[in-house]
Amino acid sequence: MADVTRVYDLIESEVNQEKFQELTWTGSFSQYLERVLENPRLARNAYQRVYDMIMSYGCEEYTLFKEKIVHYNFFDDPIEDGKDAIYGLDRQLMRLVGHFKSAAHGYGTEKRVLLLHGPVGSAKSTIARLLKKGLEAYARTPEGALYSYRWKIPDGENAGTHDCPVREEPLKLIPMKARQSLCDDLTEAVDADYSIQVEGELCPICRYYYQDLLKRYQGDWSRVSEHIEVYRLVLSEKDRIGIGTFQPKDEKNQDSTELTGDINYRKIAQYGSDSDPRAFNFDGEFQVANRGVLEFIEVLKLDVAFLYDLLGASQEHSIKPKKFAQTDIDLVIIGHTNEPEYKKLQNNELMEAFRDRTVKVDVPYITTLKHEVQIYQKDFNSERIKKHIAPHTIEMAAMWAILTRLEEPKKAQLSLLQKLKLYDGKTMPGFTEENVKELRNDARREGLEGISPRYIQDKISNALVNEENFDTINPFMVLNELERGLKHHSLLSNDDDRRRVKELLSVVKEEYEDIVKNEVQRAISADEDAISKLCSNYVDNIKAYTQKERVRNKYTGQEEEPDERLMRSIEEKIEIPESRKEDFRREIMNYIGALAVEGKQFDFKTNARLQKALELKIFEDQKDTIKLTSLVSSVVDKETQEKIDIVKNRLIKNFGYNESSATDVLNYVASIFARGDVKKV
Repeated sequence: MADVTRVYDLIESEVNQEKFQELTWTGSFSQYLERVLENPRLARNAYQRVYDMIMSYGCEEYTLFKEKIVHYNFFDDPIEDGKDAIYGLDRQLMRLVGHFKSAAHGYGTEKRVLLLHGPVGSAKSTIARLLKKGLEAYARTPEGALYSYRWKIPDGENAGTHDCPVREEPLKLIPMKARQSLCDDLTEAVDADYSIQVEGELCPICRYYYQDLLKRYQGDWSRVSEHIEVYRLVLSEKDRIGIGTFQPKDEKNQDSTELTGDINYRKIAQYGSDSDPRAFNFDGEFQVANRGVLEFIEVLKLDVAFLYDLLGASQEHSIKPKKFAQTDIDLVIIGHTNEPEYKKLQNNELMEAFRDRTVKVDVPYITTLKHEVQIYQKDFNSERIKKHIAPHTIEMAAMWAILTRLEEPKKAQLSLLQKLKLYDGKTMPGFTEENVKELRNDARREGLEGISPRYIQDKISNALVNEENFDTINPFMVLNELERGLKHHSLLSNDDDRRRVKELLSVVKEEYEDIVKNEVQRAISADEDAISKLCSNYVDNIKAYTQKERVRNKYTGQEEEPDERLMRSIEEKIEIPESRKEDFRREIMNYIGALAVEGKQFDFKTNARLQKALELKIFEDQKDTIKLTSLVSSVVDKETQEKIDIVKNRLIKNFGYNESSATDVLNYVASIFARGDVKKV
């Protein structure tokens, strides 16, 4: 058991005193000016800070279907070790970051509401959450530092310390012409391709103190600055500093003062007027989020009165508090909405002004299998789940989800499953990267409909809980849960939709059958000694065939003709036609000869096609000796059981099964053979 000293040591290791002192730095206005001149980035606006925050984590370029894609590492959620990582949406995130870059340069996007649009469960909220917590973390670093100020008035009616209620940039205290000249100098000094601009006037209450002090010192600005204390600003959503979130409530309870602040009626008696800024609470969500990010949850459910405030905040970067003039703000406004609400917006003529001031960024469902699998692996991994999840369980659930989101291909010779595999990077005869790019371009609404990842997560959870008598869950358990839930799925509006997604479950089950048959086949044929002997025999025969020689029989010592039946039984496994057998045999011999010239020895593993052919031949020869069909019988002889145990161990070692799931999959494949299933494996 830990003693008190050890607990204190642990706490002190987490609380960095030096960092704490830097985050709570305070200084005079002139000291802050020194810091700004040394590091002009301190005076960035909100969009510039968000853009730099994203870029600070780096990015990687890659090519997908002949299109250059940039992956921004920030969206892997390095802040919380991938807790909110975004998968498979690099193209959409590229567009979002492009808008941030444009806004940072002042090209117009900074005057728009960024609207994340997509179906339920498509990561819209996650993206907004990432941006908020990312900015919080960035503001705590030296690179992301920002500052605000407070007034220190020792005497008189306003005696005391008064923080700027909206935490403005201290440079706004400099008169406009001098400020612009300073910003020009900062822009020249900053190592960035955007300019430093500190725009807008002081908030009403700071303007009041500023003018009061100017009167006291008869216009001596330097004396006024002595009452200004600058401090390091630490953004925090929980403390309502620079990070805001607004969620629409019931229409009867909505009040626009939630966004712009309200009069403090208790202070009216003290100050004598409801238009005195000191009698106003500048604590609306716009003021709270100033200098940072404001997220609007389900933004299109806002009352019209709220939307007017939102339009002014985005276009003019100002808001209108009750009884006061327009007040300048500096923040990133990001909203999100789902498909039905967005359709309402398009059909509502009264919302034309809002449509004109939004930049829509589609956030569809994922349409690549490997990325969809990553979502569920994050939640259902061996560290969190005590039960064993059999191989392909998550993959099959993810495959079904992807199939429900894809549009039927217009090319008659292409199935929906084949389209899924092409999107996932698999190659297919007759399809180039250009063809796949065309497929994507033809399906403009792909990913905006279909089954949500949340539904898949819920049903995997159900399978883990419901199958209490099993230490393993397999694909069929999860697929059955998925099918049972369709009866009550709230987003499947008609029977045709239910019928379609149910049919896709059958497609997935067929694909799973092919996968496990292939794995069992590979496990059976994984005897490298047997493959090596077969390969040696094959090479001896094709050598004799190509050189028109005879082969010496190792058992009888007789010289015999090359074994055509053996050679063709191997070549047919990889669909080498009779007309091309000589070309293939010469190709293998030339390959062996080239290795010999280099002093290298031939290994069948270096030739993928030949290896596959040999494995299939071994499987065909051994499947009957192992008698897989006998597994469905209650009696298995000792010799067969030993062979089955070898195969089972290979499934465990090479494919990730445990004892229980390996037995299940062998029984399943055995039942296929017992039914006389002759479908090619």
